[in-house]
Amino acid sequence: MAKPSRKEMVFAAAAQLFREKGYLAASMRELAERVGLEQASSLYNHLKSKEEVLQKICFDCAQEFTDGIQKIEATAATPAEQLRALIRLHITIATQNATSITVFNDEWRHLSEPSLGKFLQLRRDYEQRCKAIIEQGIANGDFRSVDSNVALYTLLTAVRWVHYWYRPDREISIEQLEADMTRLLLGGLENPPSSPPE
Repeated sequence: MAKPSRKEMVFAAAAQLFREKGYLAASMRELAERVGLEQASSLYNHLKSKEEVLQKICFDCAQEFTDGIQKIEATAATPAEQLRALIRLHITIATQNATSITVFNDEWRHLSEPSLGKFLQLRRDYEQRCKAIIEQGIANGDFRSVDSNVALYTLLTAVRWVHYWYRPDREISIEQLEADMTRLLLGGLENPPSSPPE
């Protein structure tokens, strides 16, 4: 495996610092200390600004979700199967890179324009695509007749805590976490199978 470049080390250290202290409280001086630079001004040899790191984290994570839902939409799976895949997508991203997903979820508000507007549009597009899956399931009778916005935000809110809580040393595997969350989230949404005629 190739050794990370100094710039990659700076970005990784900044992401961890943002997660620990929050974007606004994190200082360039602290970041310089973490990567072994004596002066904060030396950081500008590797990045344009503190916000450049925030932008990269937010848009890289947004791209992961966009790529993930595109693959899900391209399948011939049922709406229920697609929602299972969406839950799996969120759990995978949350457990593979908890640092970046924490910053993505909590610090995006500190983006400045035009980045903020672009980020919010990406988020709205993703939510609408998730909502379309739910509405298709309602329309074809797979899901109960509920308000699709309630279903959407219940699902998205429910998967949002994973990166705060999950650690590899938890007494639960990622597979079991996924199975439990899927059972809980889809159990209230899916229509029970019809009884066969007597």
